[in-house]
Amino acid sequence: MTPSSTAVPPPGPRVLGSTVDAQTRCAHYRGETDVIALRFKCCGEFYPCFECHEESAGHPIERWGADDAGRRAVLCGVCRTELRIDEYLRTDACPSCAARFNPGCSLHHDIYFDFTTETP
Repeated sequence: MTPSSTAVPPPGPRVLGSTVDAQTRCAHYRGETDVIALRFKCCGEFYPCFECHEESAGHPIERWGADDAGRRAVLCGVCRTELRIDEYLRTDACPSCAARFNPGCSLHHDIYFDFTTETP
């Protein structure tokens, strides 16, 4: 974890679920690059991962469709920038603060998104 990972995060949307630090890492995913939270289409709330949502939301996940690609639904836990879905799917780091994102998250894209976008 980065030295500031336990510091109070900059202002931004609240993140629900089993967060373990101020950079949105959770009980399920807490590696150095696990620094995003996703806004879930079904409830409009940010969670660090699908498992956090499943444990506490009380409803099934609704996936974002291709028509939603321009929606701001990904939160960088380091700087609190909200990224568009299409922007997030095409990058491996935050365009605002350069924090690296976990490349393994792409294995779960089909849980959150009902479409694919090629990544670089």
